[in-house]
Amino acid sequence: MRVLFAAAIGLTAGVVHTAPAAPKIQTLYVRPHGTISAFAQDGPNVAWFAPGKPCNTVHVRSLANPLEVPLPTQGQARNVTCKWDVRSTVGLALAGTSVLWTLRESAPIPFDYLVGAAVEDQRERRFQEVAHTKRGSGLWLGGIAGDRSTLVYGLTSVDYKDEAGCLAGTGSCELEVAGGGVYRVVGRQPELVPGTGAAFAVAASGANAAYVSTSTVGKDGRPAADLRIDVVDTKTGKPVSSITPEGTPVAIALAPHVLATLEQTPLGLRLVWYEPDTGAPSGSVAVSRATSPDVTATDQLVVFHIGRSLRAVDVVTHQVRKLGTTAAPPIGLSLEGGRLAWAENVNGTGRIRALYIRGHG
Repeated sequence: MRVLFAAAIGLTAGVVHTAPAAPKIQTLYVRPHGTISAFAQDGPNVAWFAPGKPCNTVHVRSLANPLEVPLPTQGQARNVTCKWDVRSTVGLALAGTSVLWTLRESAPIPFDYLVGAAVEDQRERRFQEVAHTKRGSGLWLGGIAGDRSTLVYGLTSVDYKDEAGCLAGTGSCELEVAGGGVYRVVGRQPELVPGTGAAFAVAASGANAAYVSTSTVGKDGRPAADLRIDVVDTKTGKPVSSITPEGTPVAIALAPHVLATLEQTPLGLRLVWYEPDTGAPSGSVAVSRATSPDVTATDQLVVFHIGRSLRAVDVVTHQVRKLGTTAAPPIGLSLEGGRLAWAENVNGTGRIRALYIRGHG
């Protein structure tokens, strides 16, 4: 009887604890008429690329105040972004209130146009045309990334080992890595980060950038990832660490004290994380081969998705948990503090959604 009585008292006093409810997906923004092609966030700000008529636009919105600015401004002549025929993937990176985006074209030659603007300077900035021939020689884009005041992109330069012989028909037309590097956007100009080499993929955190080196190229010139990841200070080029991953990296994310990668290993696909200051491995878990090549991280969690299913790995406990299910494939999945945000398109309508999650547990 005493036990039953004590239990009753405990229930009345609220001593008995139940499992916390799973976080619910919230809608932060709905685009009234049209879809969203790309999404990014940094600090309290989010940005998205809205394709449509009469102009394609990039929007920067603060979640802390009523600020929302469409970019870039229009002068007497339409800018590149406005009239671009958006048929393929758009890249988008946000650093504070500065935005970098990519516009892709396949004819007459394949290229990515690197364009940007900022809330403080809303004019369109045309940084570089990253173009290569249909045979594969030229420049290949190795991704874009942003965080705080850092906007970066990676390049790989591909050329013929014996161009004269290839053109004359007397030599090999084999292609090779001829150069490249990580470039930091400073004001209206991109600057090569000193000491960096050909980059297959990039990520940014604070003043640092991590990049996967390009080792070789395919017959079509497409760069292939090397078993090496370098972390550098983007302002000075000073090396921070060099990492030899367990497998071939297919995606990368950088937080102040966590470098997360999705790697293809002989035993299958694994999510691996390292200490970016030293390059030392910290942990790994096996993931489904259906996992999308898209990861995002903080110092506590690494988030990935399998189709529409959102998953998180605790970097301390190595526990994997399901966070929720999106209504459509997530676009620009990004973890900022405890806010996991992305864009999705449902029935021709774009919306930005978020989950607010704890770091552990």
